[in-house]
Amino acid sequence: MQLTFIELFALGLAIFRLTHLLVFDKITEFLRAPFFDEYVEVEENGEEAIYLSPKKGGLKGFIGELLSCYWCTGIWVSGFLYGGYCFFPLYFIPLITILAVAGIAAILEAAVQSWKTD
Repeated sequence: MQLTFIELFALGLAIFRLTHLLVFDKITEFLRAPFFDEYVEVEENGEEAIYLSPKKGGLKGFIGELLSCYWCTGIWVSGFLYGGYCFFPLYFIPLITILAVAGIAAILEAAVQSWKTD
């Protein structure tokens, strides 16, 4: 299947957004929680810092390691979205479009926040 530049760009933005959603965003924290152990350390300044560590071994450990690596998750998300685009375009084109638009919005918001702090 030959992708046009626009399709590739939209797919890239969708992959970026879904990967970020899975790995970093608070809204999906409940999905990540079963795959991580949480521990608290006291910093030098006396404040408590919460750290997450992937669970050890098994499927939960594998998924925890995957979710702790943005690049690793991105590869799996790429395969999922591209495979869906190729085999189930009726369902995946709207999903990719929504994620791509959300990706553009996220990039614009990051730029605006950067300009505000300068």
